[in-house]
Amino acid sequence: MEKESHDPVDGNARAAYRNTASLIETSYMHFDSAHYQGVMALYAHPSAGRTVRLNYNGETVVDFVRCSYLGLDNHPAIVDGAVRALREAGALHWSCARTRLNFAGLGALEERLSELFNARVITYTTVLAANMGALPLIASGHLTGGVKPVMVFDRLAHATLAYHKGTVAAETQVETVQHNDMAALERICLENEAVAYICDGVYSMGGSADINELVRLQEKYGLFLYVDDAHGVSLFGERGEGFVKSRIGELGERTIIATSLGKGFGASGGMLMLGTALQETLFRRFAIAHAFSASLDTASIGAALASAELHRTPELSQLQETLQQRIALFDSLIHTAQHGSSLPIRTVHFDDELLAIAAARSLLRQGLYASAIFFPTVARGQAGLRICLTSAHSQEEVRGLCSAIDRIRQEIRAAYG
Repeated sequence: MEKESHDPVDGNARAAYRNTASLIETSYMHFDSAHYQGVMALYAHPSAGRTVRLNYNGETVVDFVRCSYLGLDNHPAIVDGAVRALREAGALHWSCARTRLNFAGLGALEERLSELFNARVITYTTVLAANMGALPLIASGHLTGGVKPVMVFDRLAHATLAYHKGTVAAETQVETVQHNDMAALERICLENEAVAYICDGVYSMGGSADINELVRLQEKYGLFLYVDDAHGVSLFGERGEGFVKSRIGELGERTIIATSLGKGFGASGGMLMLGTALQETLFRRFAIAHAFSASLDTASIGAALASAELHRTPELSQLQETLQQRIALFDSLIHTAQHGSSLPIRTVHFDDELLAIAAARSLLRQGLYASAIFFPTVARGQAGLRICLTSAHSQEEVRGLCSAIDRIRQEIRAAYG
């Protein structure tokens, strides 16, 4: 367990919560290499299924980068919903804080999402904006009986969560525990009156939170849970409520779920699922991205409304089932640390950063695009490829990717032993 230094006298964090200069110096060479090899910051034209046409050479590649796990980001009904809403509103965007004026369609969207997911839903332009507004409010103690909680971050919590440690430390004590270290978390719960745990539901590099153990700690100690389930929404649950909520059920007073409208859900934006009227009131009045920023644009609202309707149809369960079939197919061909998981993210390790970048480049030449991952996205020496499987990938596309990865591995073994 790593304890972040905190000054209880003046409320200012003494510790450095970020070291951007060191991060840049450590990773600059590898970013240079990835850009030079042409495997980062690509621009492309949409095409059918999971294919895109690259802007610079016109070639079509199969994309394993996008996180639209159910293939909804180009679903005709969702595209039509976006176009229809834009035309009906006659405007794309209102430059106005949400505490002043909102599109009527936004109110309708939040009502439908609230009913769909059995929660009090507030939408945001991004999950980052939702997290930015939520974490300081939790740190204030207004959601934990007036007691400022110790804010405990999982070490692998997404950057859009961890980035706010410094801001949160100005309110209360901040600590970081090793990934899914429930024993360390329980020790903190034993020693403090109020504790809030911040983690991902589905981690962006694979794996998940230990939901059963977190619920046990919540029931025993009153642990407050703030879980970012951006990669889990739509993939699980009868109505696509997500990896976390489908396991937790009622949110109550001590659980908030942040999630995405732009990954599995197939639209754009982010949202919070809240459990109480008090939470909703506080967030609508004091969350920074709600009080001082604008809402989703009308196209995003229309797309989300269309997706919400699709989530009520049998098509959702069909897409969920197809996704599980594609995951199982991949696992039958390539073994990874995530083997056997129902989650759609797989990481293929090459360890060396330059080898990972070269592997991504080799795949791209074969008409397959996967993300090269290296520090700071993953720890140093843990570089590799991240594969995002979706229900829209054909069996042939998954088999082709696995065959290409096997060939690359064989070439590396032949060259380096």
